[in-house]
Amino acid sequence: QVQLVESGGGLVQAGGSLRLSCAASGGTFRSYTVAWFRQAPGKEREFIAAIKMGNTYYGDSVKGRFTISRDNGKATSYLQMNSLKPEDTAVYYCAASATIITSQIRRSESYYNWGPGTQVTVSS
Repeated sequence: QVQLVESGGGLVQAGGSLRLSCAASGGTFRSYTVAWFRQAPGKEREFIAAIKMGNTYYGDSVKGRFTISRDNGKATSYLQMNSLKPEDTAVYYCAASATIITSQIRRSESYYNWGPGTQVTVSS
């Protein structure tokens, strides 16, 4: 079982950038699929990005603006967020799963390990 902790959230102006980190411990990080989700008040949890065996997947709302990456040596995943918009405001969560099929990679139910989340606020 892997434990996850996000960091790097904060307040940024529209058009700005942030980089979120997800530090993992307690598991074989390199074998996990890692994903990022977000949830805004009153909305459902939304898939943002995932990385599996070097392949990356993105939600339509962030494609071209956000980039997911990982450093297995540091057991950390990163989410680089550029050209931020007020509608990107949400709590961002890191999630991981040791066994996941690609067709299910965008579903939050596919992930068994979650971090506590980090708040990202984009002002207009």
